[in-house]
Amino acid sequence: MPYPAGGAAEVGVFVSLVIPDVLEASCATRQALERLASKWRVLLIYALLAGPQRHAELRRRVAGISQKVLTETLRDMERDGLVQRRVLKETPPQHVEYALTALGRTLQEPLAAICAWAAQHDGGASIDPL
Repeated sequence: MPYPAGGAAEVGVFVSLVIPDVLEASCATRQALERLASKWRVLLIYALLAGPQRHAELRRRVAGISQKVLTETLRDMERDGLVQRRVLKETPPQHVEYALTALGRTLQEPLAAICAWAAQHDGGASIDPL
């Protein structure tokens, strides 16, 4: 449905909003939401926005995440192209660090918008359950 671009002040100027059908399994938006909607992924992206970090650093920064879940989540994020794993030292004990890829860094602005929304709305505490 078209909406006025500038509200009532610009009568006659319309823009079409593209609203994807996120209920369809083939929808690209739905697929992105399924990949990103994990709380651990969002928290790890937020932590990695500060720059490359090692596994132990991430585990300390992201309170409540287990070593197993951290490892699995980082592997999945690497597979999805959001995180790059870099080996710093090949010989045992191996030293590895994780960093956001260019694709992962594109999530900074949407994540900042979610953080701003949460700050304005008391973390969503005022949302009525369905």
